[in-house]
Order: sequence, then structure tokens, then C-alpha cells
Amino acid sequence: MRIGFFGPFGTFTEQALLTQPDLAAGELVPFRSVPDVLDAVARGDVDAGFVPIENSIEGTVNFTQDALIFDYELLIQREVVLDIEHCLLAAPGTQLADVNLVLSIPVATAQCSAWLRENMSQADVNAANSTADAARLVGERSTAGEKGLAALAPSNAAALYGLEVVAKDIADHAGNQTRFVLVAREGIPASTGHDKTGIVVFQRADEPGSLISILQEFAARRINLSLLSSRPTKAGGLGDYCFIIYADGHVADELMADVLRDLHTKQGGVKFLGSYPAAGDHAPTTREHADARWQQADDWITELRTHIRK
Repeated sequence: MRIGFFGPFGTFTEQALLTQPDLAAGELVPFRSVPDVLDAVARGDVDAGFVPIENSIEGTVNFTQDALIFDYELLIQREVVLDIEHCLLAAPGTQLADVNLVLSIPVATAQCSAWLRENMSQADVNAANSTADAARLVGERSTAGEKGLAALAPSNAAALYGLEVVAKDIADHAGNQTRFVLVAREGIPASTGHDKTGIVVFQRADEPGSLISILQEFAARRINLSLLSSRPTKAGGLGDYCFIIYADGHVADELMADVLRDLHTKQGGVKFLGSYPAAGDHAPTTREHADARWQQADDWITELRTHIRK
């Protein structure tokens, strides 16, 4: 398989990708941006794409989520969660006090903003395409003789670009994790019993009770939501929002299918983002019990219908 990923080599995205033996065994193709990865998948240049979608500190990676909602018809195939350790990388011999410019992707600098203010108030912070691209630029410019540069990047990028680690684990909060997703043009992975389903719900109208009418479909069936967020639809004015929902379960589950059926009937539109194996520990068994109760109820209704006079 050819797997496109948010590169270049040395990014956290590559680190997460390499934790998946079946994907790591394929041909890994780096791209400069998330849209470039998704474009390549949509065109068929690669079999699948691997991109970041959520961070435990900064929340949803909006440029990825928006692209999947509005710009592409791709399906999530799996998720991978990676512990993130941000490091400050610079040319050998560089001290913190020497640095006057820090390069990194805005999502990363936001996760380390307090540390940067406290320890590097003398330095400007500029955006790069990715953490690894920041390390590459610092390595190239330092080799060319420029002084005072540093990159906020993974530690493994140091060896790739001739840098050394000046400071380790500098994120503002402990437990920093990023969720990545593998996307493809088609196909829904089989249910594993430990799955997630992602959807986008578009309202018929912005009116009181609109959100609760969506949420009660899940609550009534005891389906847990792992993420709920809203985004502008980009098609209307202020206040025109859609809701992004990730829920425990698979479209093959009767309860999840029932939710999607009702939402599709009652709301302005539903976009299916995928049903796929969930990362981490198995969810509580509440949904399994609810599935069993739903099946019992369905069997009861089916039996009652056998008594309808012809």
C-alpha cells in the first residue's frame, strides 16, 4: 500500500503511523500539508492518507475536520492515539538565551505557549508547515550560517536535520495526546465490538431545542458520545452551524443504525464520516446491554406483527 501522510519525515504524524505495523510496511509518502494528503487520496495517487484530527490540549484540528466535512468524500478507516512530547531543537551548542526565532506549526506552539512566554520571551514565533518542516528549515538555515534559530518539534527530528535537543517535554500540560486518522476513498471496516462512528449533522433550522433533539437520539439508546463540537457550515451567515459527533459503536450495530436512520429523517442532512476500530481501552459494556435490549424489543415487535389479520 501507498500511504500518504502529513510530512516531511520526522513529524509526530510519522511517529504515529510507524506504530501500525501493517501501514509501516507499505510505501510511506510525505506531503507538505493535510489538504495535499487528502487530495492525493481523493485522486487515487495513494491508497490511504494519515492525518492528525484532535489534540487533548487544543481540541479538534479544525483544518483537518473541516476538510473531511466540506471538501472531500473520504471515510475514516481507523484511529491512532499518540503521546506527544514537544522538544526545542537547535544547532549544536545553542543555548536558550541564544534563540531569537522559534519555528513550528501553530497547533504545536499553542500547546507550548506558556513555556515559550516564560522561558523564551526574547524570541519571535513564526509558523511552519509542520513540526518536522520547522526542524528542516532550522537545520538548513543554521548550516548556512544563520544564528539564533530553534524548532518546536519531535526529538527524533533532531538527528534527521543535524540538530540537538535544547529542552525536552515543554508542553504546558501533562498527558498531551494527539489523535490521528487513516482515511480512504471507500470501504467501512468490519465491526470489532470496540468501534467509533463519526457523523456531521446539519440542522433544518437554527431554533430552540435543535441540539437537544439530536442528542436525545443517542441518549435514548444509551450511546456514549466521545466528541461533540460545532462548526460554521460556510454556506450561511452567523449562527449557521453543523454538529460533529463521534459516538461509541458501529453502523453495523442495530442501535447505531437506528440513530442514523432517525437523524437522517428528522434533520437537514447527515454526512457519514466512517465507522472504524477505536483506539484505547474498550468502552463500558452499557451499549452492549442496550443492543441486547433493543434486539429483544425488536423481536417482540416482530412477534406481535405476526398476529395482524391479513
